[in-house]
Amino acid sequence: MKVLLGISGASGAVYGVRTGWALHSRRVDLHLIVTKTAWDILDTEIGEGEVPRTGATRGSRLRSKGLPGRKRWLAEQMSVPPGEFQLYDENDFHIPFASGSNPPDAMIIAPCSMGMLGRIAHGISSSVLSRCADVALKEKRPLVVVPRETPLSVIHLENMLSLARAGADILPACPGFYDRPATTAEMVDFVVSRILQRIGIDAGLAPRWGEPSVPGKKGKRGGRRGGGA
Repeated sequence: MKVLLGISGASGAVYGVRTGWALHSRRVDLHLIVTKTAWDILDTEIGEGEVPRTGATRGSRLRSKGLPGRKRWLAEQMSVPPGEFQLYDENDFHIPFASGSNPPDAMIIAPCSMGMLGRIAHGISSSVLSRCADVALKEKRPLVVVPRETPLSVIHLENMLSLARAGADILPACPGFYDRPATTAEMVDFVVSRILQRIGIDAGLAPRWGEPSVPGKKGKRGGRRGGGA
């Protein structure tokens, strides 16, 4: 199963990192696109933080690395060997999934910014990521969009409704609490489990309602992401 994972420029970068780890753990053929703003947020929320402002310039240390360097960094955060996933430049319209002749089996955008969501909802393929989402929709492949924003304006809600009508799954990053999560990581896993369920994969990370807790759940978590509640 070929899965394209997009990480766009919304807070909640950990959802993308953990989703990448979970997909790899289920042995999918994993492909990633990370937007320019998403690299900055990854660095701010998970990495070393933003480079100090110099004149009019501003950016992350990650952005200063080449694509191979960013791939190595992302592989370390996901606890996935660099050779076991593909990372594409966000400006490379020659990647396979930019054409309807070679769509992914499923696509996930986690997290998804409101700007990215709006462009996809209106068919504005101004980037590789939005073009690939357009392909997934027109080829009727599963597209799971994970918005991480609050509060939501009428524009946001109408864009989500347009996407849902077009066939996308809108899965806000809203963790449940019936399993009494003790850490931020467990709340992240709740959302990641629901993401993978939408493309037919059991991540094995969180229990379903009315079922016993996942054996060995406490303390057995792959991927490098933040911890205490």
